[in-house]
Amino acid sequence: MSDQNKSQPAKCRFLTVVEAAEYLGLKRSTLDHYRWVGGGPKYRKHGGRVFYTKEALDDWSEGREFENTATPVAS
Repeated sequence: MSDQNKSQPAKCRFLTVVEAAEYLGLKRSTLDHYRWVGGGPKYRKHGGRVFYTKEALDDWSEGREFENTATPVAS
């Protein structure tokens, strides 16, 4: 393994709740609330830990596009 590869951390496919909230520009408590009541992005549980994929976060975000305050963008 080259020195360059040793200094770069492996990219993880999954984001923690904190990382996912940061990625979306939300508070962690907002994602926690969405998991509790529904309507948030898809997530995975590994044991007791919750993880998100960037694809799931992007899909959820794209589904929340609006043209104005009353009109969602048609999919």
